Amino acid sequence: MINFEPLADVVNNGKNFLITTHVNPDADAIGSEIALYFILKSLQKKINIVNYSSTPYYLQFLDPDNAIQQFNPEKHESLFSEVDVIIHVDLNRCSRTVKMEPYIKGSKALKIIIDHHEDPEDFHDHLIADTSYSSTGHIIYDFLEKTKITPISPDIAIPIYAAIMTDTGSFKYDRTTPRVHRIAAHLLEIGVNPTDVYRQIYDESKFTKYKLLGRGLESMNLFNDGNLAVMTIYQKDLAECDALETDTDGFINFCMGVEKVVVGLFFLELEDGFKASLRSKGNYSVHKLAALFGGGGHRNASGIRIRNHKMYEFKDKIIEETIIMINKGYDEVQN
Repeated sequence: MINFEPLADVVNNGKNFLITTHVNPDADAIGSEIALYFILKSLQKKINIVNYSSTPYYLQFLDPDNAIQQFNPEKHESLFSEVDVIIHVDLNRCSRTVKMEPYIKGSKALKIIIDHHEDPEDFHDHLIADTSYSSTGHIIYDFLEKTKITPISPDIAIPIYAAIMTDTGSFKYDRTTPRVHRIAAHLLEIGVNPTDVYRQIYDESKFTKYKLLGRGLESMNLFNDGNLAVMTIYQKDLAECDALETDTDGFINFCMGVEKVVVGLFFLELEDGFKASLRSKGNYSVHKLAALFGGGGHRNASGIRIRNHKMYEFKDKIIEETIIMINKGYDEVQN
């Protein structure tokens, strides 16, 4: 059970806030930021949202005020010393803010984490977190419900709904509880149009994404008697399809849709390294697997991001460790 009193005190007493999230933000990250933005705006606070990455085109509708700024050291360096409070949403490791990390850690501002991932790094003053929550947006909803600090307006409801919907896999993942559905129903009563939110996130993709998906599906291979599916996208695929890194969002789900597959790996080559998305079914803990390579996340959904190394240096080892994990079985993986 989260104690929301420290967050309520900071929100009430703080004057100048900076909100940020992880590199390559998803709908939970953007939705949580914008929900907080409208909460603080209703309380007449000064607010800046600064992210290392740009907002994906399919999530820009969540930011009607165009409040999110992309990090620029020359423009934002002084901001970190001017604010009273820095709120980090949907992340618990400062390294996930990339080049913003030294500015954040060097700031004397009060630092708050609002998150639902495992194994938080100790760089905060207040940790508002619980891994049993479906999403960070879910935590923000409960904060509003329990503190009544401001009413849940449609401007707040829409990004919270987007956060919960996407992080539950459109209400199909394990953390989709009766309460999650009751929250979704309440947000619809406030004015959220679920068809419109889903359409803008999932049904308005650029054609280049589907060209890239074709490359990804063609690359898919099965290992370990069909229990493991692996998909890979290279920089040349992005260039030849005129696609963006954010276009790969959701590709890992195609690995998990193959019969017999219990673990899926999606590898994406980056200009300065690579990242791997890990998904699993049941009690196979890809979180523990990701931790072997400096990554993290949830039991069934985690990620690894390694900079300044080539993907081929790690890919085979990650596949090898995944097969070892699968072959240990459910009980040993949990222990």
